[in-house]
This record gives sequence, C-alpha cells and structure tokens, in this order.
Amino acid sequence: MERPFDVTALRDAAHHEIADGLRACQIAVGHDGEIIWTEGFGEATEASHFLVMSATKPIVASAAWVLMGDGLLDIDKRVADYIPEFGANGKDGITVEQVMVMTAGFPSASMAPDDGATSAGRRARMAEWELEYEPGTQYAYHASSAHWVMAELIEHLSGTDYRDYLARTVTTPLGLPRLLGIPRSEQDDIVGIDRADPSVDDLVGDRRAMIEVGVPAGGGVMTAATLTRFYQGLLHNPAAIWKPDVLADGTSHVRTTLPDPLLGMPANRTTGVVVGNGFGSSWGRSPTAFGWPGAGGQIAFADPATGISFAFLQNGDPDQISAFGRGHQFSNLALSLG
Repeated sequence: MERPFDVTALRDAAHHEIADGLRACQIAVGHDGEIIWTEGFGEATEASHFLVMSATKPIVASAAWVLMGDGLLDIDKRVADYIPEFGANGKDGITVEQVMVMTAGFPSASMAPDDGATSAGRRARMAEWELEYEPGTQYAYHASSAHWVMAELIEHLSGTDYRDYLARTVTTPLGLPRLLGIPRSEQDDIVGIDRADPSVDDLVGDRRAMIEVGVPAGGGVMTAATLTRFYQGLLHNPAAIWKPDVLADGTSHVRTTLPDPLLGMPANRTTGVVVGNGFGSSWGRSPTAFGWPGAGGQIAFADPATGISFAFLQNGDPDQISAFGRGHQFSNLALSLG
C-alpha cells in the first residue's frame, strides 16, 4: 500500500503565495514510481505547462548517460575528438567531463537559437567560442554553452536529432511526452507565454523561439507532474533506460567540489545534477538528494533516502531572487515529507 503523505503544508503555502500576488504555481510529489499528489494554483491547473528553464539540464544530461552506457561517449576524451571544430581558439584540450561538470572554461559563450537549430550552425558557433579561464581550474555556471555541446555530442554519436533522441531513449520509455522542440502552434497552453516576464526574458529574449528550437539548457516545457515523474525514473530506472553503474554515477558521484563563485559553496556537480548542498539548492539539508533549479524559480529534485521526488513550477514574479527563494521554501517543505 502506498505510504500516506500529508501535503497540507505545501498546499497552504501555495494558497498563501497566490493570495500574496504570485500569478501561478504548480506542485507535484512522487514516490514509489508514482505521482502521489499534484495541483495547480492561481492561473495554473494541474495540467498547465510551464517553461522550466534550467531544470531542463538534467533531462538532457540523462540522454548523454544513455550514450555513456552504450559505450559511445567516453567522458575522459576531449570534446574535439568528437567535434573537431570545437577545438579552435585553444579549446582543444577540454574534456567531455569538464563540459558536463561546468569546469570547461567558456561559461559566457553564446548560441542563438537559430544557430543551435542545426548541427552545422552549432559547430560554426562553437568554433568561435573563446576560453575565459584554464579548463579544470574553476567552476563557473555555463548557463547555456555546456548543454549546446552535449546536444551536439548526442546528435553526432547517435546519428539522430538530439531532441528526437531524448524523446526516443528517455521520455517515451518513461511514459512522458516530448519535452524539447515544441512547435509554436502548440505553445499557447504554456503559463504566461505571452506575458512579459523580466526574470526570464532578460536572460533568453524570445521565449517562443527558445521553446521551438528546444534549447538544451533551458527550453523544456512540461508540467510539474512530468518533471517529478522524470526524477522518479532516475530513482527506479523502470524501463532499464540507463546502465545501473552510469545512472548511479550520474546521480551520486560528485566530480567537482570547486566553489561556486556566486554562492560561495561547493558546486557538488555530477555529470548531470547537483548533489546535496550546492548551487544554493534547498535540498542541501539532505546529503543524498539531487536535482536542479531554473530561472524564474522552477526547481525539482529526488531524494534516494526517502524515495520522494518533487517539482515546484511558478510564473509571475519579476524578481529572480524572490522567485528562487520561493523555490527554496517549497523544496524544504517537500523534504520534510520524508
């Protein structure tokens, strides 16, 4: 029988935030491979879709884990061994691992969605990128650049469009819908899509273009329940998507504890997630929990110690710091369920 969880504190907190002016939020809690509770508040129902921003990152990394398990991607190799164009401007020594843990040295490198839409466009832009520090010596948040490299590696090694490969190998086997590369004609149900959102727009510009291309570092569109199911998938691997050793490595093996210069705490990065105390994450009070936040206050994680997975999505707060703090608050409430 499913263990009962009292979500009253989460529900009450959500009602309070809506009464206090937040336009929309959505919550989901998962356990034992299932969604045990999900609800929308304000302008959101439980079926509403959100742009989850950087909470997309672990999903894309999990597709790279499939390639690692199949022996197609060796993270000890140089990126240039797979993508020769990438090695220009002194980047020839950067390893795949350094890219995945964000110690690669090009955190500010940019890629317009139009360039990122094709392999040729990605490679041409990567050839122009320059180093900002010696690879491996610092941790710096690569907001979009690292995951463009991962997308190109996925596409090159699989011979399949990275968005299609993610759907075929990860989301479809988990019973989830397509999450990257959503046509403009299917974007109207995204909460706040046509409303100005300074906390996001200042970072990404045209959100509809970002979503349509499927920017791998932040273009994912989903419900809180979908994101929570993904993390249940990482806990249980129900479709045997990932080789057990690769999955365990990706969700628990911290490969860098270099300090995050913005937050003054260890980065605690694996090849796809943050573990325990890192990135200012709420799940720092659990040494085993892993997950990722996103601009606008989106946040999701799983905790192997309790079997809980959780997602909190929101829209309508123009203050990035306030939105992030709200995600922190709700994550702590979710952790108390265990």
